[in-house]
Amino acid sequence: MLKVLIVDDEPPARTRLQQLLADAATQMPLTVAGVADSGPAAIEVVQRLAPDVVLLDIQMPGMSGLEVARHLAARAQPPAVVFVTAYDEHALEAFEVQALDYLLKPVRLERLVAALARAQRLRPHEPKLEEVARALASARTHLTVSERGRMILVPVQDIVYLRAELKYVTIRTAQREYLTEESLSSLEAEFRERFVRIHRNALVARKSILGFQRVRTGSEAGAEGHWEVLLKELPERLPISRRQWPIVKSVLRDPVLAAQ
Repeated sequence: MLKVLIVDDEPPARTRLQQLLADAATQMPLTVAGVADSGPAAIEVVQRLAPDVVLLDIQMPGMSGLEVARHLAARAQPPAVVFVTAYDEHALEAFEVQALDYLLKPVRLERLVAALARAQRLRPHEPKLEEVARALASARTHLTVSERGRMILVPVQDIVYLRAELKYVTIRTAQREYLTEESLSSLEAEFRERFVRIHRNALVARKSILGFQRVRTGSEAGAEGHWEVLLKELPERLPISRRQWPIVKSVLRDPVLAAQ
């Protein structure tokens, strides 16, 4: 029995899919495992009900369906995803190239049945999703971390800095730290509008930069020293490498320099 989850922010669309799935159940064994009206709700339902297939609307406010799929792909046993979309033909080329299945709105019964049959053989493949995300210029609103077997979403807007340490990257918010296995370089590529690299091992949120402070490394007044970033949310000060300093200081037009 195929367990199907419906994810769409519009009630009429959810009702329509439920009706179509009821008709499809006469042709193949399936059941509606649940419905969700947003990306975060979908992720919570997947963790709770473990559906086999997710019918996932792409164009949802807040967290898009594409981002939801990227988060689900991080699960140990992710569900198959069939995107439901009103995207135009040009945008859909990205999905076709990566062989990700999709249904065009308004959804037709015959196409739904075919997609569900194919979904039983499909599983998400994160590099494919990443390619589609890049093609559609889609950046996530949250990062996924795993703690005690549960998937936690960390809002990107809450992140103060990202720092690479050994095999992990530390995600630091004003409240706490998280760990992710995503690389610092991939995070920089995806969120370059939000973060600036201050060192080969650290990215800082542009909005979190309070100013800069020079730290002398020698006993003499003429010692060159180095610069550090002052943060709005935390007392920590992060060192800036000599290579990155010209880039970092250009982030703020009139930075508050705590010391010269």
